[in-house]
Amino acid sequence: MTKKLHPNNRFSRRDFLRQGALLAPVGAMGFGGRPAGSHQTTARGGAVAQGKLEFLPRLAAHGVNLDDLQSSLRLACTWITDVAQMRGDQLTIEKNFHDFPYKHWRGAIRGEYSAALRQWSFFAPVWHTGQAIKALVFANEILQDPSLLKSAQLGAGFIGEARIVDPKNKNHGLIWGAEGDIHGVNTSCILECLDGLMLLAKTTGETKYWKWVEEAVAWVARNAYMGQGVFRDDYSVRQSRWVNPPGDKWFPYMHGRPLIDDAIFLKAFKHTGIQEYRRIFYETSDRLLRDESPPGNWINYPPCNPLTGSFHPRQAYWWGYPQIAAYKDSGNAKYLDCAIRSGEYYISAMRHDGGLFRGTYRDFNTNSFGQETSGIECAVILWHGLWKLTYEDRWLAAMSKALNYCMRLQFTEPSDPNLRGAILSTVMYPDGTDRLPYHLRDLGTIFFVQAVAGVLGETPERATADHMSGSG
Repeated sequence: MTKKLHPNNRFSRRDFLRQGALLAPVGAMGFGGRPAGSHQTTARGGAVAQGKLEFLPRLAAHGVNLDDLQSSLRLACTWITDVAQMRGDQLTIEKNFHDFPYKHWRGAIRGEYSAALRQWSFFAPVWHTGQAIKALVFANEILQDPSLLKSAQLGAGFIGEARIVDPKNKNHGLIWGAEGDIHGVNTSCILECLDGLMLLAKTTGETKYWKWVEEAVAWVARNAYMGQGVFRDDYSVRQSRWVNPPGDKWFPYMHGRPLIDDAIFLKAFKHTGIQEYRRIFYETSDRLLRDESPPGNWINYPPCNPLTGSFHPRQAYWWGYPQIAAYKDSGNAKYLDCAIRSGEYYISAMRHDGGLFRGTYRDFNTNSFGQETSGIECAVILWHGLWKLTYEDRWLAAMSKALNYCMRLQFTEPSDPNLRGAILSTVMYPDGTDRLPYHLRDLGTIFFVQAVAGVLGETPERATADHMSGSG
């Protein structure tokens, strides 16, 4: 008999395994055997309003120093704008290991830094820059620093240069968003760069950013969406055709996967009124509910690996967090239940000190090296969204542990100026030398800024908090 857990209790690894979570999708069932839609929020009426007003004091009571948190936010923003962001149009000391085809680099975020080699390089610069824009817009609301918006606009300029603008081109509107494959444009990279442009358009009133978003979403809907909640995800611009992604010998999906990242299609519907976008969003959301396995995650879709049983550190965020937007838009609690399961997944995946490993496996064992700080920062964003709907202290407790962990990983007084303000992403395996094992990825600092700005900006009427969950 499946053990039924009270919704206020975090599940254990043993409970996770006992429920047969690793054997089949949960489908329409909620966590612990609860039918989807059965979740009830724990606060009503005046208690809800009181909960909103008490968020920051309650977070502080859980051990987060809010002054230190704001100082960390400011320093992290300085690393993004003054260290990581490209100010020149051409590469100088940076290595373009993946041969990205961009002719104009000004505004891009330098995504990879080896402390041992003091070497900069790039990975997925378009969507990473898009997420940096989002982070800087949010941070500006807290810090009231106009230079942050200027850097966000500089980043948008890089994305604008990566667009196909010729209206006669069949790929008009496509944004050349590649990860590491020089011939392929990844649909996920396009979607994940758009939320920052949306926020920048709302904040600055610049309509050109909306135009870029509208054209990119139209291209994805027209070319990448296959129906039934599945997208093609690797397009060769040079060959003008879709290609199988790398590693397709073991990916069981082969020809596509769900992509609900940042609830882009729901937000595009609310901006344009195009009903097709809302339909795509819900078909994808429902596909994820159907294929969810184990609870709160999706082992059978890349970048997770069903053969090794390893989870990508941000998978449950990219596909679990937008379910909050689906719930707030539709009122159907099955979507909230899914988001809760993703939040519970992260609680079990989090280490005792608040960290998260890229090599996290089905039984929640991990590798000894290879932390991925961005994963736990994305969990904070998800937990924050869940707290605003349920007001359960378990989310606050998890946020407190994770935020304190991330602040401890910030370089505040390094000898290497390239590190100052950054959040350490990864400690690499020893290579036989005594060189520094620290590896920076821009995402470790970008998602820290997003998470912290969301936390510090928590007020009952905050507009962008709604945008973060897709309802604005």
